[in-house]
Amino acid sequence: MRNVLSIILGGGRGTRLYPLTKRRAKPAVPLAGKYRLIDIPVSNCINSGIQKMYVLTQFNSASLNRHLVNTYRFSPFSEGFVDVLAAEQTAENPDWFQGTADAVRQYLWLMESWKAAEYLILSGDHLYRMDYRPFIEHHRKTNADVTLSVIPIDEARASAFGLMKIDRNGRVIDFEEKPEGEALKSMQVDTQSMGLDAERAAKMPYIASMGIYVFRREALVEMLKRSPEHTDFGKEVIPAAMQDFRVQAYLYKGYWEDIGTIEAFYRANLSLTQQPSPPFSFYDAAAPIFTRPRFLPPNKILGADIRQSIVCDGCIVKDGVQVSGSILGVRSRVETNTVIENTLVMGSDEYESPDERQAARDAGLPPLGIGPDCHIRNAIIDKNSRIGRDVRILNKDRVQEAQREDEGIWIRDGIVCVVRNSIIPDGTSI
Repeated sequence: MRNVLSIILGGGRGTRLYPLTKRRAKPAVPLAGKYRLIDIPVSNCINSGIQKMYVLTQFNSASLNRHLVNTYRFSPFSEGFVDVLAAEQTAENPDWFQGTADAVRQYLWLMESWKAAEYLILSGDHLYRMDYRPFIEHHRKTNADVTLSVIPIDEARASAFGLMKIDRNGRVIDFEEKPEGEALKSMQVDTQSMGLDAERAAKMPYIASMGIYVFRREALVEMLKRSPEHTDFGKEVIPAAMQDFRVQAYLYKGYWEDIGTIEAFYRANLSLTQQPSPPFSFYDAAAPIFTRPRFLPPNKILGADIRQSIVCDGCIVKDGVQVSGSILGVRSRVETNTVIENTLVMGSDEYESPDERQAARDAGLPPLGIGPDCHIRNAIIDKNSRIGRDVRILNKDRVQEAQREDEGIWIRDGIVCVVRNSIIPDGTSI
């Protein structure tokens, strides 16, 4: 894998994940209380023996840069690196990234300097564990110019993905990006040819691209230079490539989740608490997911009832607290007699000393964390939030969409999101 260069795409605005992307790039969004989304593709690369990685970004990249610098440091005796390439204006190109393909095109001069045999292109907002070596070996074995990693998918989700048809040798013969209506129906195939049984094939009659590609270096360079108007891989580059290049499909059989929306993000996080078998596990010693080492103190649990939940490093949970089906992120603090159900609490970037907590109270502000006598259900509490005493976040009216950004509250897909650094006063009811 020394001849493979990985390119991780993370430059989109992340509008569907707003307000979690208000102050951070999409790949920097916290995951499972202690990780970041970017840790998934980077860890998969490391576990696959791929150590040369570029991360392309454009919006709110400061926290992402800081995380990567503090986390991934390779030996000086290796060629390994994880470098951020941010969009920039130059004399030759005064525009920002116009799409996924355009982002790669603008930095092609740098990537070509590595003389890699293949370019592995990944997304920065997916949750999955994949060994890329069989994928790349399949690409080489079939003499493909580009290979797409694919999964079978049901009709309810199909229109959100690029769909394809393949021949009996796995070659892609038709590709449509996010089709709807009759165009969607026309992309149905018999997925039994991919090894699914009749029952699963009936439920999943579509083949979807995962947004994971491996390109032969010369092929990618030619594709990007011959059609400079093509700015997106899924919409333009891949469909056009089928005319003159060999495009293959590779079936991925493991768990994979596109974390592109608040609902998908919430569902993917809370699914980690499922028992006995969550769909994705961070407890795989053979293929660990790496993240920043923080050297935090152990948790302090004082008379709390915690069930089917994940409690990350450095938390303080007081007497009478009830936590179920939830995640408490690093440095979370939960005061007495608070109930937390089916909620992702992202935690805090720092601790407050007793004097700082008292100063906050004297100033009429809740201290950092979740105050006493609260009840929170089906919510996402972003980092560094201050939630006062006797706060109710329950969405009893089942509001699906609402924006109260001046109050630090958004509701997306029926999920209440408390915005990063928000202050929720005592007695608030949502």
